[in-house]
Amino acid sequence: MEDNEKGPQQHAESVPEVGEDAMTSLGPSFPAPAMTEEERQELQEELVKVEEEIQTLSNVLAAKEKLLADIKRKLGITPLNELKQNITKTWQDVTTSTAYRRTSETLSQAGLKATAAFTNVGSAISRKFEDVRNAPTFKSFEEKVETLKTKMTAPASADNPGDQDNGSSTSEPLVNQPDASPTQEMH
Repeated sequence: MEDNEKGPQQHAESVPEVGEDAMTSLGPSFPAPAMTEEERQELQEELVKVEEEIQTLSNVLAAKEKLLADIKRKLGITPLNELKQNITKTWQDVTTSTAYRRTSETLSQAGLKATAAFTNVGSAISRKFEDVRNAPTFKSFEEKVETLKTKMTAPASADNPGDQDNGSSTSEPLVNQPDASPTQEMH
């Protein structure tokens, strides 16, 4: 049971902190090879020296980045301009790529084929409607509708007042004769 209790503690100790060297962080987990005190002292001095060099290089890098930002500011290069240039360059790279050209050509051909297909379908539907309209059954139906229309409009256009009293449902007699309106008849 003690091993389980030590496990999490060892794990917490094995995570290196900022500035801590990997050998020191792994020391408790892995036993260090047998070395003399003198070798250990040399390694510690080398460790300090390397850490100082890293810090110096970080400071130099920060100074160079500041100088770069000052030069860009003096030249009028803003982060937005850089972003626009990067986007433009990326778009040019994409449009000149073989995959983009092939896809573009394929989509263009598909668009042309779709347009042609829609035109053909539209023509076919128009022809089918024309065929139906020219069919004898439709012509017979059309003649019957025309005959019915003629019969229904003939009494409405007649000036014979006797026809109006026969129960025709046209609105013209009602408008011309205010006494015959449905609301007045109900009262």
